[in-house]
Amino acid sequence: MRPELVPMRPELVEGRRSPRSARAAAVVTWIYAGGFGIPAIPVGAYLLNKGRLPTFINLFEMYGGPWKSRVEPRTFVTLLAAFFGVSVLNAWSGWLLWRGRKAGAVLNLSLLPIEAIFWLGFALPFPWLCGAARVVLVVASWPSLGDLSSAGSASRIPQFGRSERI
Repeated sequence: MRPELVPMRPELVEGRRSPRSARAAAVVTWIYAGGFGIPAIPVGAYLLNKGRLPTFINLFEMYGGPWKSRVEPRTFVTLLAAFFGVSVLNAWSGWLLWRGRKAGAVLNLSLLPIEAIFWLGFALPFPWLCGAARVVLVVASWPSLGDLSSAGSASRIPQFGRSERI
């Protein structure tokens, strides 16, 4: 076969599906962001209203790590809000991964050190597993993700107000 007739891998063609490992990384990211990032806001509100952290099935305090005893409640709520913000960025990186973008992989992995600080401060044990799974899945999908420079190429930016003649 001539090189120009060799079919391209579907995940590299614009508008096609991203590789399974990238989609799996996106799903793990969304589960993590939804399970740990979203509850940070109601937990912060609960702390401000009741003066204590809520418990998870009466087993342990939610987000009750070393920061809880070392900072004032308002500062703790600010840390929870920052963690929520990082989780929103993380969810966005999942969306980019789902679309097969290397920018999503870079963002996803670059947020891990920041997240790890929160995991330690809030004593969150399970996100470490999600983080390890994300690293493995993102690394596995890296070769088949779209180029970083193509993620923001001018060819994909709509030109409003311009009419083209046929």
